[in-house]
Amino acid sequence: MHEIELKFQIPAAQRRRVEAAVAGRQRAHRLHLQACYVDTPARLLARHGMALRLRREGRQWVQTLKGPAADGMTRVEHNVARGAGSTTPPVDPVLHAGVPLGARLIELLAAQAEAPLTVLYRTDIRRRTRLVRTRGGSVELAYDVGHILAGDDKLPVCELEIELKSGHAQVVLDTAARWVARYGLWLDARTKAERGDLLARGAAAAPPCAAVDVALQADMDLGQAWQQVLAACRTQIAANASQIATGHFGDEHVHQLRVGLRRLRSAWRLFGIDEAALPIAADAKALFSRLGEARDRSVLEAEFGAPLAAAWRRAGAGNAEDEQRPWLPAVPPGSGAPEDAVRDPSTQALLLVLLDPSAMPLDAAAASLSILGERIARWHRSSVRDARRFAELDDTARHRLRKRIKRLRYAVDFCRSLYPARAVRRYLKPVKALQERLGEITDLTMAIAAFRDAHARDARAAFALGWLTARHAQRVAEAGPDLRGYVKAPRFWKDG
Repeated sequence: MHEIELKFQIPAAQRRRVEAAVAGRQRAHRLHLQACYVDTPARLLARHGMALRLRREGRQWVQTLKGPAADGMTRVEHNVARGAGSTTPPVDPVLHAGVPLGARLIELLAAQAEAPLTVLYRTDIRRRTRLVRTRGGSVELAYDVGHILAGDDKLPVCELEIELKSGHAQVVLDTAARWVARYGLWLDARTKAERGDLLARGAAAAPPCAAVDVALQADMDLGQAWQQVLAACRTQIAANASQIATGHFGDEHVHQLRVGLRRLRSAWRLFGIDEAALPIAADAKALFSRLGEARDRSVLEAEFGAPLAAAWRRAGAGNAEDEQRPWLPAVPPGSGAPEDAVRDPSTQALLLVLLDPSAMPLDAAAASLSILGERIARWHRSSVRDARRFAELDDTARHRLRKRIKRLRYAVDFCRSLYPARAVRRYLKPVKALQERLGEITDLTMAIAAFRDAHARDARAAFALGWLTARHAQRVAEAGPDLRGYVKAPRFWKDG
């Protein structure tokens, strides 16, 4: 069977209100859920997106195998009743042999016969549920509170699940939108199993989610191709946003979330979706900008802090106090934390819309995949024109060229399975080289802007401004080989 549900974390200040709202006017159903999750010591199941658990639901035992969710909402699930009683029955993977996911599980375990299944973590949850009926169907609201446990470590749980019981999946999205707006909930793409796996490994956060590969096929229509690309963008965005929202994240999570947003916006253009007509386009752009403030500062400090300090010492102007001072100016008042940007209601509305493909309609007149190749060719020709006159461009135009090169690269990534692999690799090599070169120049431009206002009041800032300006001019002068390499990049498409 398939389980269609969304999970949301609840702000501490709203937990009593959410619990009361789930209870409703009538008495809600209560359950004590105690589960153990098994895997091999090498985490074979987790690495393949599976979870195998044995859960006590009241007096009943249920064994469940779960698989990954391709659309962000739907997970493959197979349940087997294991009877009642106080004695814990043994976990038996063979009980799932009659379904495709179970057959895959048994195949994986057979190849790793020397690695037995063992309990890696447990959950102890008090659940309160209520069925809500709407015009389009019904959903179950489940308020969960408790802990995930692994050895002596435990992780608190307080979340709301909204699961479809009848009708169309849109009922889940509509219900979720109301609860998010009312209580400030934030979407969590991580399952309890994924969080338990992290806890068992002693990891504070999941690794950043990089771009997900897309495998388009020549016999797909444009709509099918769009669903594949959207799913890849959504996975990258939701995974990194979920981790950032916890408050435990690194700079790379922020970077990869911004990459996911840029890829999404590139995909809109590639597939001819009118960004101006999308209500969520402004939210995506605003989130990208808010995250950019934190991302840019961390990158600039890491990239230029040490070289500036070394140059300052070589100039003989440094002292012990200078060694302790950061090089970049203070954070401007009002700069928000990335987790606040992700938890913002506008971001949560964006994440919910990404789960609803009907909210992003395609141009029905362009039904063939050939339109994608035509757009890639047109974007390439346009960027080549600017690359040829790079020396004439100002910093704004150079930054615009960099964004267009990124958009082109993402478009090629989306479509690369439709073309000979070797030809695509040959084309992308100079594209990536130019993108990196333009990235250096853009970072220097941002650093110069950061120091420009402070240089009149601070000798170090004035020194930094001069050092950065000289390096900027040097990097622009050195861009020639990368620009020529891009202009001459071997096309993998046929110009029509």
